[in-house]
Amino acid sequence: MDTKAHQEAENFLRNETQFHLGMLPTEQSNSKTNGLDLKFAENTASGVKMLLSVDRDIYTLAQKIFSGKEYKTMVEAGIKAVSKGKKIVFSGCGATGRLSILLESIWRCFFRDIHQRYPAIYNKTKKYENSVFSIMTGGDYALIRAVEYFEDYEAFGRQQAKEMNINIGDVLIAITEGGETSSVLGTVAEAADRGAKVFLVFNNPADILAKHIERSRLAIEDPRVTVVDLYCGPMAIAGSTRMQATTSEQLIVGAVLESILSTLFIQELSDNEIKILNIRDIDYAESFNKLLDELLLNTNTETIADYIKMEKSIYQENGLVTYFGKEFLLDIFTDSTERAPTFMLPPFKKDDDPVSPPSWAFIKNPLLPTPETWNYVLGRQPRCLDWDSNLYRQMGVPDYLASAPPILDKEQIVKFHIGNEEDNSRLSRKPNIAISILGQRDIESPLYNDYITSFKHITSKYQQTSSLIIGKCEVASEYTILCSPVPSILNLMERLAVKLVLNTISTGTMVVMGRVSGNWMTWVDVTNKKLKDRGIRLISDICGLSYHDACYALHETIEELKTINQTSNEKFSPVQFTIQKYKRK
Repeated sequence: MDTKAHQEAENFLRNETQFHLGMLPTEQSNSKTNGLDLKFAENTASGVKMLLSVDRDIYTLAQKIFSGKEYKTMVEAGIKAVSKGKKIVFSGCGATGRLSILLESIWRCFFRDIHQRYPAIYNKTKKYENSVFSIMTGGDYALIRAVEYFEDYEAFGRQQAKEMNINIGDVLIAITEGGETSSVLGTVAEAADRGAKVFLVFNNPADILAKHIERSRLAIEDPRVTVVDLYCGPMAIAGSTRMQATTSEQLIVGAVLESILSTLFIQELSDNEIKILNIRDIDYAESFNKLLDELLLNTNTETIADYIKMEKSIYQENGLVTYFGKEFLLDIFTDSTERAPTFMLPPFKKDDDPVSPPSWAFIKNPLLPTPETWNYVLGRQPRCLDWDSNLYRQMGVPDYLASAPPILDKEQIVKFHIGNEEDNSRLSRKPNIAISILGQRDIESPLYNDYITSFKHITSKYQQTSSLIIGKCEVASEYTILCSPVPSILNLMERLAVKLVLNTISTGTMVVMGRVSGNWMTWVDVTNKKLKDRGIRLISDICGLSYHDACYALHETIEELKTINQTSNEKFSPVQFTIQKYKRK
């Protein structure tokens, strides 16, 4: 074995035991989706139903949470903070970081929209507009391209909390699917030290976390922290916490945000204005269950299956898919970005990068150029990191990182052309297809006709165009998912509908393309310690090796892949590479 591979494997086995996470349910296989790859191979619609069926577990959890004291305490703390001119700050990493940004965006874009549509209501309530913020590990840049290793450093979370100036009277709602992400726990520690009201939301049993992971125990047992345990079982795809974990978090924390806003607005507005904004008592658990009932109808699962087959055919021919959207652009963005680290696809590409392969899927807004699109989807200007080598050294990171820190500033984010500029990279392969993804809000928007006109103009050079509509409407579409999400002040259920459909489509497409074995992701990168552990356990399970031997095998592959030129090609998954080597033996 290569000497460096041996040393790295030994170090991970002996010194990184706090990142050996196989005991956590979110890292384990779900018995409900055993043989998922075979189910999809047998019948795509049946595979879709199996994939969506795991979301039923969220319903039972939600019933318990919405009647519990922790939920009530979060709402009350948020109302108090916003009414006194303080901040609510969401914090997360990876999928939960994107969720944190989405929650802030939903709040800010709501005020932008009522400013345009209902100026009288806006004038009464605009004092609440600048009340919600988000911390994404790695800054907004990580919304586009994963900065995976950042999550291993508590100091990074502490620094971002300092830069957010979290203080007494503010509320931090930290979200981490596993409950053990170091950077997110860093924001918890810093916010608590600064006197903020702190909530920690996660998806594993608190007792298991506290028993096995020291950094989690310190946060869970901190009397300054209110723990909100959303454990609802393993994910539909083992370890893919972008699915049930973030769905439950979006449901619970999104409902918190709606309850805060509704309570504040009831104090300010007339009965008619309250009706206009869909402020009402909502049973969120039942509303979510009703949405699942609708999505699981045969007509919808067949439509999703047909759509999956279409995307598969494009990718199998080495083609490209470009999504277009407006109101749900950030929701589409979140799902598409997460495919790269989850299934080791080429990440989004900057406009000045002539070397990297184009991402299989990309996202654009046909109405606005890129800088304006960023402001539109975020509801604010991008919030990026501009850290220099000295700051990294002060935070105690290894010298290899401090001496060549990643460039994550605002100038980088606008290099991803998500606006209406021509982008020849999306036409560089054939077949290529432009797909419009719309929800009910898009159809009912005064700008709907402008959107359709702009979409037709900007996609005139694509070989194919198509459309996917999620909602209940009379507009013609190649793919329509018929559902009637319960309306509310921030349209939480409609956003969850979009999330569930897109998660199912993107995951199902990867299943039928062979990037899932059983119900495990096998095309996995190992860019941080958590992913390395997940890869080792996957190799162990599929190849019948001990954890020890799988660890050595993976590190040997990592060193071997360094000798292979992957500059102009899509990267190999070291996990898949290792599995294939052992299958050949």
